[in-house]
Amino acid sequence: MRFRTLGRTGIEVSEFAFGCGKVGGIMIDAEPDIMHTAVQRALASGINWFDTAAQYGDGRSETNLGRIFDELGASPYVSTKFSVDPADTSDIAGQVESRLHESLQRLGLERIELFQLHNMIEATSEGRALSIEDIIRSGGVIDSLERLRDQGLFDWIGITALGDAGLCRDLIAAGRVDTAQVYYNMLNPTAAHMASGPSQAGSGQHFDGLLDACAAANTGVFAIRALAAGVLATDLRHGRESMITKDTALAEEERKTRAVFALFGDRYGTRAQTALRFVLSHPAVSCVDFAVADLAQLDEGLAAAELNGLPGEAFAQLDELFRRDYQDGDGRSGE
Repeated sequence: MRFRTLGRTGIEVSEFAFGCGKVGGIMIDAEPDIMHTAVQRALASGINWFDTAAQYGDGRSETNLGRIFDELGASPYVSTKFSVDPADTSDIAGQVESRLHESLQRLGLERIELFQLHNMIEATSEGRALSIEDIIRSGGVIDSLERLRDQGLFDWIGITALGDAGLCRDLIAAGRVDTAQVYYNMLNPTAAHMASGPSQAGSGQHFDGLLDACAAANTGVFAIRALAAGVLATDLRHGRESMITKDTALAEEERKTRAVFALFGDRYGTRAQTALRFVLSHPAVSCVDFAVADLAQLDEGLAAAELNGLPGEAFAQLDELFRRDYQDGDGRSGE
């Protein structure tokens, strides 16, 4: 396992963080002995960061993770995430504080390394999204997090950089968040400023410049959805393939995946390994938030940690594929 610096935090984090979310699901749905073995195997491989959230399994992910850390006597770096109710922003500080203490109780910890806003970031607060004003205003989310950080309950402040990409970039550039979870994979590489440019091609939401913004602000990056909710890894569907970006549909993700692997086949490893190597090739990525459903998937991913990033020729081919919106030269979709 190799390590990278997590932005301004200065922490040397393993290139894979153990994701405990619902898409992978192992820390929510697996039997307790499988969960135990997975965490133990991840630690033995060198993984030193575990990422969870209050929303994952309605708190079960945090509870299971905390129990297994206690069983193993382990104390790796831990991050969790919270959401503010967009329909009631009258007492954001109270919401943030209660969310933190509830998560700490479930984890069985007195403090954690990183506490992250999980809401999407938009111009107005509605649905699951929180307005940028409610995040940065006096008494808003960032103020509340800074106060709790200063009490020693966690070290660093993070966001999930979803919603309006421009507002996410602005928030990162302002320098008040230490880490960002950034959507980046072979089907949507726009956070990396592909050479062809998102204005020219590529369906789906565009995140052009987000990784550049993180690098400029020395913001640590957790790359999320490296496997596109599992679509890049396998043709089997588990029913948890939720789309979290705008203008994105499962059928389109499947179409693009067919085009990618019609191009690459198994030249760079399994489908999952190829996708993970792609994400780790970018220097602004501190680590991949890697979630699995079972132990075999964990082992497959860990094998990718021993490989280097994809070669330059692969990126040139992917850039051309992106420019054509994953169509072949005759306008077909890699069928």
